[in-house]
Amino acid sequence: MNTQSLRTAYGETLVELGKENKDIVVLEADLGKSTMSILFQNVFPERYFEMGIAEQNMASTAAGLALTGKIAFISSFAVFASGRAYDQLRQTISIPSLNVNICGSSSGLSDFGDGSTHQAVEDVAIMRAIPHMTVLVPVDAVETSKMVRAAAAYPGPVYIRVNRNNLPVYTDANLDYKIGRLYTVREGCDVVVFANGVMVSIALKAAELAEAQGVSLQVVNVSTVKPLDRQAVIDCVRGFRGVVTAEEHSVIGGLGSAIAEALRGVKGQPLEFVGIEDQFGTSANNYDELLRHYGLTPGAIVDAAKRVLG
Repeated sequence: MNTQSLRTAYGETLVELGKENKDIVVLEADLGKSTMSILFQNVFPERYFEMGIAEQNMASTAAGLALTGKIAFISSFAVFASGRAYDQLRQTISIPSLNVNICGSSSGLSDFGDGSTHQAVEDVAIMRAIPHMTVLVPVDAVETSKMVRAAAAYPGPVYIRVNRNNLPVYTDANLDYKIGRLYTVREGCDVVVFANGVMVSIALKAAELAEAQGVSLQVVNVSTVKPLDRQAVIDCVRGFRGVVTAEEHSVIGGLGSAIAEALRGVKGQPLEFVGIEDQFGTSANNYDELLRHYGLTPGAIVDAAKRVLG
């Protein structure tokens, strides 16, 4: 399976947008070589603002630039982008619904070596709760590029949650991308698995494992966590015997919670979550080791599917 870097896709797409629109500006909090916003700096140094380790100032400055008509992208590790600058994201950017786009890089457990202080397992919950904030979780590099382009043209603030590692590419480069749309990546007939980010590839492996055990899983990429199309979710589960959600995030407040809210009042749809229980991340030798440690595996998804069926 072809794998590509989501971070590189983010940086390269910023450069493309910068060539097309002189109002694109990029701000960074001393992590440009990691988030790959440095690619924009290399081409447009006059439109690139290195703010240092000062995420709050970065967010406030981006708000000021947006008020002058600029389209701002700000970048940092997801744990800092959503946490350290929360007050500015809420008060200065989201209340006036400014066109500021936030890249939360090295999200989830993907920064496997740096441990709990650098691993954002609650960022989707934080950002999803902010009124006016759109929350996107790309499955691969191709979808990341499409999201960055869509965010630039989308009204109001957008949070894009970017994985640190190369991930398998499932998105068709020719596919028409739209914020809010659900994308079915594998057809099935017994249980619907709603997943996003790295968990889409894990859900696809689970579907192969389940098929060998006589269980058919349909895998849906929910790359837009907010706004979530409630009717589309309801339509997706019609005729199925159960629902599983799979996310590289806390089971509190993320994709699972969003799907449960969408299915409120819908009868006959038992629901199980696969995600990180109420705990922080930790350091590990590699990314796969952490995914296994926190139960983010194909086997865990198959077990959850059997529970909703049984």
